[in-house]
Amino acid sequence: MKEVCQLYQQAADLEREGTHVMSCDEMTGIQAIERAYPTQAMTLGQCERQEFEYIRHGTVSLIASWDVAKGQICAPYLAPTRTEADFVQHIEQAIERDPDGAWVFVVDQLNTHQSESLVRLVARECQLPEDLGIKGKSGILKSMRSRQVFLSDPSHRIRFIYLPKHTSWLNQIECWFSILVRRLLRRGTFTSTADLEQQILSFIDYFNRTFAKPFVWKFKGFDQVI
Repeated sequence: MKEVCQLYQQAADLEREGTHVMSCDEMTGIQAIERAYPTQAMTLGQCERQEFEYIRHGTVSLIASWDVAKGQICAPYLAPTRTEADFVQHIEQAIERDPDGAWVFVVDQLNTHQSESLVRLVARECQLPEDLGIKGKSGILKSMRSRQVFLSDPSHRIRFIYLPKHTSWLNQIECWFSILVRRLLRRGTFTSTADLEQQILSFIDYFNRTFAKPFVWKFKGFDQVI
């Protein structure tokens, strides 16, 4: 926890040195819900009235990274799934913003965050030796633990810092996900998954242009293990 909190405190200085600190996670099962009847707008003496019956149009998953120093959402990726390939594609889109820069991603310990595809991406982008072993048998790819050690190596230009289990509250992107829910999803109406995706992307663009501001992170970690 202290390592993650120190990273948040140093994010602005690291950004000036060319290292981008990103808080990354998925928001799954976002429902495209269309209200059965139009919402009645607020009038004098009457609050807005929203129909409680709705029509389901499917779900989408959002993978996004929060730029800790700039307070912006980076490389939002929307898809019906959140597979290993989806996560790798999101990371690729993020690092394309600065192909030669250094990147640090704060993530949880989900298996897709420690995948074979992710190891191969980091090895390729960092121009590391290609002999990575065989998944489940040998080398770096042998196990999830060996892949995590490789992906979190501080000598790599692109690396991942893994949160302790049950500490999703340490991941700053979760704070932004709650903003998305409050300001768009909770009272929104969406006619299809395509409409939902477009509204999410429009909200992200509006947020980045209008409200972009780093979170004030004061927690520095516990003095002792509880």
